[in-house]
Amino acid sequence: MTQVWTTMADWLDRRHALTGYTIGFVPTMGALHRGHASLVEQCRRENEIVVVTIFVNPLQFNDPKDLERYPRTLNADLELLENIGADEVIIPTVAELYPNGYRFRVEPDSGAQVMEGAYRPGFLQAVMTVVLKLVNIVRPGRAYFGEKDYQQLRVIADMAQEFFIPTEIIPCPTVREESGLAESSRNRLLSPKAKEKAAGLFQALATAANPAEARAILEARGFVVEYLEDHWGRRFGAVFLDGVRLIDNVPILEPRRQ
Repeated sequence: MTQVWTTMADWLDRRHALTGYTIGFVPTMGALHRGHASLVEQCRRENEIVVVTIFVNPLQFNDPKDLERYPRTLNADLELLENIGADEVIIPTVAELYPNGYRFRVEPDSGAQVMEGAYRPGFLQAVMTVVLKLVNIVRPGRAYFGEKDYQQLRVIADMAQEFFIPTEIIPCPTVREESGLAESSRNRLLSPKAKEKAAGLFQALATAANPAEARAILEARGFVVEYLEDHWGRRFGAVFLDGVRLIDNVPILEPRRQ
């Protein structure tokens, strides 16, 4: 049976009792979907204890309206986690995670100031800071992150290496709908018609010869393109559709030799 912890003191007592077990960790912001489920299921296969956090980190949102709109489905989330075998769920409050406000923070290096780092000032800083706090609270042997948020995954892996954090960062493949649309909590904000159209982001990233061509395809289909860039052997895109921000990335496939 899944145990739910809502205070830091209770969780830390529980964590002491788990000494000696292999612990895997999946941090989330709730509004769980099949992508989150796949992380938890892999974590379940590879660890004795599965710990999940649900925390909507306000510092990751540049726009207060975006924070207000972010889906919150706690009861459904807990039911899903029970069904797929999570052992421990921590639901911390902002006051407990930031008891003295945002006094200390982790800064990404200048190489991360592209894409999300450029278009969402403070976002990667907020991600790295909250993940560092959560990893220190959970103290897992492994932590699982999806490749849909690939830049976020990279900076977290770099942070773990730089700060000698004894947690292995496990990258997990993006889970997609049949249309190719990447699973995302923000998909809930799309109308059925817009959700069908949203698959065009993946299609453009996967088929265009270069970012300029992908941009032209998406703009012709009515997307508002924030960025389309190639980095680390992958093609990344961030777009708006009906006011909802969507991101995705795919490996860049080299053309076949004739």
